[in-house]
Amino acid sequence: MSRSDSQKPFSAQSISDRFDAALSFEGNKPDAKNFDHLDSPVSPLRTGAAAAPATSSSSSSSGSFSGKPLPNAALSATKSDDVARRNHSGELSGSSHGSPNRRPVHRRSGSGQLVFSSSANSPATNVLPAGNICPSGKIGKTGMMSRSTARSDVLGSGSANYGHGSIMRGGTVGVGAEMKNLRSMRVDPEEVTKAGNEHYKKGQFTEALRFYDRAIEIYPGNAACWNNRAAALIGLGRLGEAVKDCEEAIRLNPSYAKAHHRLACLHLRLGLVEHAQRHLFLAGQQPDLAEMQKLQMVEKHLERCTDARKMGDWKSALREADAAVTAGTDSSPLLTALRAEALLQLHHLEEADSTLSIASQLAAKSPSFFQTKFLGMLSSSYISFVQAQVEMALGRFEHAVASAEKARQIDPHNAEVSVLWDKVKSVARARTHGNELFKSGNFAEACTAYGEGLKYDPSNPVLHCNRAACRSKLGQWERSLEDCNEALRIQPRYTKALLRRAASNAKLERWVEAVRDYEVLRRELPTDTEVAEALFHSQVALKMSRGEEVSNMKFGGEVEQITGLEQLQAAIALPGVSVVYFMAASNHQCVQTTQSVDALCKRYPSLNFLKVDVNESPAVAKAEKVRIVPTIKIYRNGAQVKEMICPSLQVLELSLRHYGI
Repeated sequence: MSRSDSQKPFSAQSISDRFDAALSFEGNKPDAKNFDHLDSPVSPLRTGAAAAPATSSSSSSSGSFSGKPLPNAALSATKSDDVARRNHSGELSGSSHGSPNRRPVHRRSGSGQLVFSSSANSPATNVLPAGNICPSGKIGKTGMMSRSTARSDVLGSGSANYGHGSIMRGGTVGVGAEMKNLRSMRVDPEEVTKAGNEHYKKGQFTEALRFYDRAIEIYPGNAACWNNRAAALIGLGRLGEAVKDCEEAIRLNPSYAKAHHRLACLHLRLGLVEHAQRHLFLAGQQPDLAEMQKLQMVEKHLERCTDARKMGDWKSALREADAAVTAGTDSSPLLTALRAEALLQLHHLEEADSTLSIASQLAAKSPSFFQTKFLGMLSSSYISFVQAQVEMALGRFEHAVASAEKARQIDPHNAEVSVLWDKVKSVARARTHGNELFKSGNFAEACTAYGEGLKYDPSNPVLHCNRAACRSKLGQWERSLEDCNEALRIQPRYTKALLRRAASNAKLERWVEAVRDYEVLRRELPTDTEVAEALFHSQVALKMSRGEEVSNMKFGGEVEQITGLEQLQAAIALPGVSVVYFMAASNHQCVQTTQSVDALCKRYPSLNFLKVDVNESPAVAKAEKVRIVPTIKIYRNGAQVKEMICPSLQVLELSLRHYGI
């Protein structure tokens, strides 16, 4: 390399170009430049005479450094204008009149050599740069360079400061050691950014974030550092934090196009269309047509959502909300809360509850939306507004009151919030009063109290179910059924309402309806013995109402073992339905089927369950023409009505339900 080449000024832009080339992939990606004073609005370099470069104290041709000016990044958060120089022997020379508290920093010139800046007051001949690193890559003694062959050594974590003789052999270190090295030295932020970019390209966003954090520590006034960290945060799903980093990047550099574009994409995902549109135009160039069309599509769906909600068309509101999510608004807490409200009004209570939980999680990660307006109320108020409705519908009245109160405190002048607050208070008060009356045995008055609550909230399933309990206590079975049916219409899987309806049907001797409800409850509550016994008695009563024989029915029975053909014929000849299970103890599939048959025997006590081991009773298997196990046959009054070879549990249970009633 010629002397003139080695004296070219350090160029941060040249390294940045290499980084850009390595990272030229589409989508959310970090920046790797803007480390010179031209791209950053805040420059750590002094101006005028104070920033004049130091002159070289040596003109040796064996590696002396030129006195060209250094870029901003070369000083890395210090304002020292003293640049130390190194001669061919490895000794330090140059001015040392700076503050003794300043730490040495080093930068690499365009020729690949290291430039050191030191403000220490100790004599130059007794000082080595932190970590004993020399331009040649060799390890030398104090004050001189070693002339031995260079080894591929890598800096370890050291003890207190960078290096201190801690050298790791082999040339590789893990991420943890890599980060310790970075934190123990003053390095070029571009080198830190490059390491972060490598992790980012591999999808290792947590590791990339650590390096971008370090770059910000070194150079907090650089917009690119903040924009890079925003990219890693987006990869980790921390959109709210990414918004703040993009805003900081724009504060540092108001014309930073990449930060504006990234912030626009974030606002679109959060459902803030106006903010997204503004930053797209602030990016300094005409927005891409496809991006504008995407924004317009989301805006159209959001407007339709609002219109549908005003009209009470909840199906359309849900459809348009889903379309907005598909179009790109996939992380909006407000849109998710709107979906929850629509699901609630469409009587999908459990799904509304789970959807609202997602909305709350998104809101916690995206605090930037709090001061925006949505559907005429403050955004954070709307989340609590929907929460109060869901809590009340599910019978969590205390939580409903707390959520409504929170919405009112956030947005006290909103009429819709005030109406909900009055409604929740009235319903909760009526429910509490009704419960007190019910416990004291005043069922008629309790019935009236629950009815008062229903005036404020006619679609509250809990109040309907509570009033049904009062009416059943008063012997008003038909009216109890009406309330149970209404509660189940609103909340189809409401277990208490289903229990009370089954009991009311049993009291009215509507055995088919009672058995149907108890069978559903048996599947929902497989370990509840009271439900199992109620189902058994209802099944017995149903058979008796049909004139069928019930002497062979027993509650909690077990599968009967069949060992002979005459025993089998006698069992299936009994009135009712018999289920014969042909199996082999050594067969793997039969082991699983046996467990299912045992469970079904307890679930359907009105059926007669029989079991035949084909290896122990081959004559029975031959007479019944059973060649494959497991095989299940169903008989009614001695006649075969169904045969299933290797049936699934679902097919088996459907057949039992069909022939067992």
